Amino acid sequence: MRSSRFLIATLKETPADAEVISHQLMLRAGMIRKLASGLYTWLPLGLRVLRKVENIVRTEMNKSGAQEVLMPVVQPAELWEESGRWQQYGPE
Repeated sequence: MRSSRFLIATLKETPADAEVISHQLMLRAGMIRKLASGLYTWLPLGLRVLRKVENIVRTEMNKSGAQEVLMPVVQPAELWEESGRWQQYGPE
């Protein structure tokens, strides 16, 4: 696919809250966008990179006989209460 057909929203400036260099680079390259505190949206370029890395890791893990697991996204409220995020985000 031609790069001219990709949605690549690059940034000239590094966001102030991005401290880790990999985080800064992914934001500036248009791979991810911050949605909320700790939540990010994968943009087309970043998702493509993520899928390629997943396939490489999956191939190597399969060669070694490893098994893959998928864990739930929904978590018990107790975990959120313990970290203080339950009060921060509030009810649904």
